[in-house]
Amino acid sequence: MSRRAKWADLAPRVMTAAVLLAIGLAEVWAGGWVFALGILALCGLMIWELSRMLAPGAEGRALGLAVLGVLALGLGWLLPGLMALPLIGAAAIGGAGRFARDRWIFGLGCAAILLGAHVLWGLREEAGLAWLLWIISLVILSDIAGYFAGKTFGGPKFWPAISPNKTWSGTIAGWIGAALVGLAFGYSTEAGFGLVIVSVLIAMAGQMGDIAESAIKRRVGVKDSSELLPGHGGVLDRFDAMLGAALATGLLWGLGLIPGIA
Repeated sequence: MSRRAKWADLAPRVMTAAVLLAIGLAEVWAGGWVFALGILALCGLMIWELSRMLAPGAEGRALGLAVLGVLALGLGWLLPGLMALPLIGAAAIGGAGRFARDRWIFGLGCAAILLGAHVLWGLREEAGLAWLLWIISLVILSDIAGYFAGKTFGGPKFWPAISPNKTWSGTIAGWIGAALVGLAFGYSTEAGFGLVIVSVLIAMAGQMGDIAESAIKRRVGVKDSSELLPGHGGVLDRFDAMLGAALATGLLWGLGLIPGIA
């Protein structure tokens, strides 16, 4: 592969990422209903993409399931305690029943999307702005480090049967990037060195989110979840790692294993 071909996707990736980052940071900074609406919109788009991948041509079903998931999550936020969780489960299970094939993939995927969004919303509202910026930063830096290291050094593939473009060099670079984010946030928030280890673990979970979505795309025979984002494919393609990281964060947070978060 020529040098120009190797980096052909860089320009559209950078431009799309810059727009997404600007919009996302504005919503994160605003918090409240602005951030909630942004999260709900992303959830709806990802569920819509997942449904279309598993059942091409069923546009009405895809739209209906996206609306169902958004309503379940939004209503759950208005209820006390953990009432969002049974609503998320009901939306995932109910939606899965609409598929004759791969219903378990939709059920698990829908639940992951909604649970990941619930964790991100909880981080912003309960833990505070700094902790949401922490997870966003580690996912972004892990992705950037992995992209450039993989393109530059290449080498053995991480999981060629599922994601042929992922390399061990890129994977390890992603861990290093996450560790640097953990180091910076750990000592600026007094969470300490323990946050470095947690950040690497969460980056690994983010990479597994990427791998999981790649497995779904390979199963159904598509390259991208949609064509909404130039250079990135679909919304699910862009946020699969964030979902994996959010799910791991929610688990570790619930177990009290993230230093610095009350």
